[in-house]
Amino acid sequence: MKKSHISSALEKFYIIQPHIEQGVALSQIVNFHSVGLSTLKTWVRLYRKNGLKGLERKGRVDKGTRKEISMDLEKLVEALVLKKPPISLAAIHRKAEEIAKDKGWKIPTYRIVRDIAKKIDPALIFLAHQGNKAYEQEYELIYRREASEPNQVWQADHTPLDIVLLDENEESRKPWLTIIIDDYSRVICGYFLSFDPPCSLHVALALRQAIWQKNNPDWPVCGIPDIFYSDNGSDFKSNHIKRVAIDLKMQLINSIPDKPRGRGRVERFFRTVNQLLLMSLSGYTPPRTTFPKVTMTLEEFVPLFEIFLIEQYHHRVHSAIGMPPLDRWSKSGFLPRLPESLEQLDFLLLTVTKPRMVRRDGIHFKTFRYMDITLAAFVGESVTIRFDPRDLAEIRVFHNDHFLCKAVCQNLATHTISLKEIIKARRKRKRELGKIITERKTLLDVILETKQEEGRRAVSKKKAIKPTAKDSKKITLKLYEND
Repeated sequence: MKKSHISSALEKFYIIQPHIEQGVALSQIVNFHSVGLSTLKTWVRLYRKNGLKGLERKGRVDKGTRKEISMDLEKLVEALVLKKPPISLAAIHRKAEEIAKDKGWKIPTYRIVRDIAKKIDPALIFLAHQGNKAYEQEYELIYRREASEPNQVWQADHTPLDIVLLDENEESRKPWLTIIIDDYSRVICGYFLSFDPPCSLHVALALRQAIWQKNNPDWPVCGIPDIFYSDNGSDFKSNHIKRVAIDLKMQLINSIPDKPRGRGRVERFFRTVNQLLLMSLSGYTPPRTTFPKVTMTLEEFVPLFEIFLIEQYHHRVHSAIGMPPLDRWSKSGFLPRLPESLEQLDFLLLTVTKPRMVRRDGIHFKTFRYMDITLAAFVGESVTIRFDPRDLAEIRVFHNDHFLCKAVCQNLATHTISLKEIIKARRKRKRELGKIITERKTLLDVILETKQEEGRRAVSKKKAIKPTAKDSKKITLKLYEND
């Protein structure tokens, strides 16, 4: 067995190795190598029949070509082709001629130099000229994790949306969208919208919505995934999310740093949101454009986004799977794995505040008072409260890590109010009070100034009426005898 034959066989094996060992489709491998599909099928058949020996060449294809020049000159030409920055074949030929004359080698023709250059692997040339990162994006084979059923793999990511909305201070800002998508069906499991930069709390709130049953019957997606796949952001790798994954028996997988490929499901959805929703709304602001006049708030945008999600995206035929996402998720006939209760899920996902003391009139939090009959037995005890910052109408109360009750604020019980709305209301109230103080102070200043002015005028008038002794002498009438 000749060494050149072994080398050629190994090269063929490395090309078909992802198909042999990982089940990657040959049609996908074709996109990354200049080898036809029929040739790949032949290599697979020969390897399975005769092993590595079956991939050996039966004879030299380039018989007589390489013998025209020395091996050293051939390596020299290859080195010139791989040189960075790249040079033309004509320049390579001239340089090879010059070196061959100096070394006493047989001078190569332009045709020979061209043939040597053509036989170099294009991936090797690309790597030499463009560098590692460009090579990875262009030539590295992507192993896509293909889910075989719903809730097997969920993918998550964040993006700033290309739309400008009004925040609580009526300033124009782009909101962040956190999305969780089912890899198998492409259905959206949960989301979270906020002006704040992504953090582990946003991931937790999106997971809470994704895992638990929705109030909307047209959005039946729920359950705990087997795998939760995301990038390497600190929010996805936080201790909070790691603990959640362990408690829910959910495998947490992060993509390779600087190699965000394989998460195209989420990125494809972001493009769909842009094309089918944002472009039709006022405030749409693609990159490198100025902010338009904004009239819509985030609270007004959220229901529009959810309507698009449930009524349009989930029922629209997805080109990659050939059917609507919701149909694929629903028709698989599986039972989603759910937590024991919403309280257990809240205990894992919701924000943990500092311990609170149960008072005789309830629990005091954010200037509000929360009550439940269960708290009567825990007056004077230290408890932990957890809450959804989007709705402060109720809080979850835990004692020694055990759920006690949902305590309700009577002032907020009839409607949903978020922490941001409370902060906004406080700021508004403070501004109103400040305005009143300013008005009262101005009024007082005006009154005091008026009184002072009146006092000054009174003093001036008094001084003008009362004559002095000197003045009295001057105005005394002279009386004569004949008068």
